[in-house]
Parts: sequence; structure tokens; C-alpha cells
Amino acid sequence: MTREKVKQVIARYRGKFEKLGVVKANYPHEKILDSPGHALEHCHGMLEEMEEFLEQGRMDKVYRWLGFIQGVLWAEICDPV
Repeated sequence: MTREKVKQVIARYRGKFEKLGVVKANYPHEKILDSPGHALEHCHGMLEEMEEFLEQGRMDKVYRWLGFIQGVLWAEICDPV
């Protein structure tokens, strides 16, 4: 996947979260989330950091985080796109 395609996917996910009314949040990684909505909020918050990783050329991390977000979307709303 090219950097441009990753930017498009990030924009699409951002739009999905906004359409669903999901706010951005950054929960500590060691915290156990006690509500399904918290996982979606955390994923929405991850998008800005992913754009920074993309600019830094940290593609492995970007791909891992995309996979994580896709998994959460699949588990929480069964519609990852």
C-alpha cells in the first residue's frame, strides 16, 4: 500500500468515526477499556499519530495500527470500511 493510499484510508476512517459521532481519546496502553465505545474513541485518536508516523516513514507501525483499527471496527460495528 502506498503512502497516498494510506492517507486515503486514514481519511476514510476519520470520516467514519465522525459520522458515528465517536470522539477522539487516547487511553493508556496498559488500561483495560471498560466499554466498547472506548475502543472506537481510542482508534479515532490514533489517526493523527498515524499521520505523523507516515511522515516519518515509519510504515511498519502505520500498518500495524491500521490492522488494529480494522480489527476494532470489525469487532465493534462489523463494517471496517
